[in-house]
Amino acid sequence: MEGRNQSRVTQFILLGLSDEGGLQSLLFWLFLSMYLVTFTGNLLIILAIVTDSRLHTPMYFFLSNLSFSDMCFISTTIPKMLLNIQTQSKVITYEGCLSQMYFYMLFGVFDNFLLTVMAYDRFVAICHPLHYMVIMNPKFCGILLLGSWVLCVLNFLLHDLMILQLSFCTELEILHFFCDLRQVTQLACSDTFLNDLAVYLTSGLLGIVPLIGIFSSYSRIVTSILRISSVRGKYKAFSTCGSHLSVVSLFYGTSLGLYLSSAASQNSRASAIASVMFTVVTPMLNPFIYGLRNRDIKQALRKLFSTETFSA
Repeated sequence: MEGRNQSRVTQFILLGLSDEGGLQSLLFWLFLSMYLVTFTGNLLIILAIVTDSRLHTPMYFFLSNLSFSDMCFISTTIPKMLLNIQTQSKVITYEGCLSQMYFYMLFGVFDNFLLTVMAYDRFVAICHPLHYMVIMNPKFCGILLLGSWVLCVLNFLLHDLMILQLSFCTELEILHFFCDLRQVTQLACSDTFLNDLAVYLTSGLLGIVPLIGIFSSYSRIVTSILRISSVRGKYKAFSTCGSHLSVVSLFYGTSLGLYLSSAASQNSRASAIASVMFTVVTPMLNPFIYGLRNRDIKQALRKLFSTETFSA
């Protein structure tokens, strides 16, 4: 190999979305606007749920955690990207790269687990309405949330520790706007078989298994809804799942597009552009989906912005 091995690197180069200088200002203001909208929208969802006692239910408990996760998810990549554009620097430190990879994967997969837990919550609410509060009690909700955190934390801690065992070549340019695990692994001079194997195994475990859980929950939900005799009853039951289904479709649609683009064109800007949909657009649209489609959230937001709230 032409590049000389080095056991310790100090920094990587993030090439970003475009090399054209004229686009940098446009990209800065575009992504800054999207970041502020995402952060503000999710923060408002959290405040609305916290301040309205009517929303202190399992469904909104998980929704508030989803909003918090989305805020953290987008904050792992976009602020560093904006800083690099503003300072006209493409450098990210080795430690910063590892941290960014870890938290990006952590909150991305945590979103996936939350969507699965929320699907189960809807299954219990529709298929076992009389036992809903007994099954989805605060202790059980806490266990589901804690279990999701533990799985994500331990899994991606393993990935970061495995990256630490790699030695890297002199070519340290990442064709992305953040430290992507696969692209960082491809820069290594040492053998990456175990790293690649771990990625494939965990992708299947943490990607496919939650998806199966969501499909299983909704297959039973659909079966229960079809048994309801009145049209109004069917609509009311299905309407409680509408927002969640929209978010699930958006999440898996963008993640599938990201996976296919990465597989079809490795080391290409196509995967970087596709990741914008998953990393930025999805967290930005989630509060709009729940805010516009959910009557309880809209009422809580109106209450949050009412004169009585501010005066209190």
